[in-house]
Amino acid sequence: MVRLATPERCAILSRMRTVLLFAAVIGVGVAIGVGLKQASSDHPAAGIPAPSRPSATATQRKLAGSPPALAALHARGDTLLGSDMATFKAELAKLKGHPVVVNLWASWCGPCHAEAPIFQRVALDRGREVAFLGIDYLDSHDGAKRFFGLYPVSYPSVQDPKGKIHDALGARGAPATIYYDKRGHLTLVHDGPYDSVAALNDDIDRYAVQIKP
Repeated sequence: MVRLATPERCAILSRMRTVLLFAAVIGVGVAIGVGLKQASSDHPAAGIPAPSRPSATATQRKLAGSPPALAALHARGDTLLGSDMATFKAELAKLKGHPVVVNLWASWCGPCHAEAPIFQRVALDRGREVAFLGIDYLDSHDGAKRFFGLYPVSYPSVQDPKGKIHDALGARGAPATIYYDKRGHLTLVHDGPYDSVAALNDDIDRYAVQIKP
C-alpha cells in the first residue's frame, strides 16, 4: 500500500536531509583540517631545517679547530657591528684568504625568517672552512636582537640602517646573499631566499670555494 506524503511530513523530511547534509560537510571539513595539520607537522618544507638553539658548548665543539680569522667571527656570534661601509670593508679585509658568504637580512622580512634556519645549519657545518657574515638591513636594534633570539648564529652582522651597504653591493632587497672568493673578489649577488640547505651549499661551492685564482 502506497502512503502519500503529507505537506507536514515532506517538510520534516526536508529539514532532516538538510541537517544530515550539514553534519556530513562539517565532518569532511574536520577530517581535512586534521589531515592538513598532521601533514604540515609531519612533513615540514622540504630542505628547510627547524630553527636551532645549540648550546655554547655544542657550538664550540662543532667549530673547534677553525683558523684564527674564522674563530674571531665565531667569538662574535649574534652581535651587531658598526653601521657603515667602512666597517663592512674592514671585516672583509680580515677574512681575505677565506671564502666568504654574506647574508643580508632584516627582522621585518618574512623570507629572511624562512631561510634563517638554513644559514644556522650551514654556518655551523662549514664554519671551519668558510667565513659567514651578516648585514642587518634597514632594521631596528631591538628587532635585530629578537631575530638573534629566534635564530642564533655563529657570526656577527654589520648594521645597515640606511641601506647604503645594500645599495653599494647592488642587492635588490632582502634577503640577499653575497659571495666572495679567497682573494676577496665579489663573485655573485644572489637576490631572494634560499629554500634548502642543499641549494645554499651548492652556491657556496660554486661561487666561493671552488673559484679558481
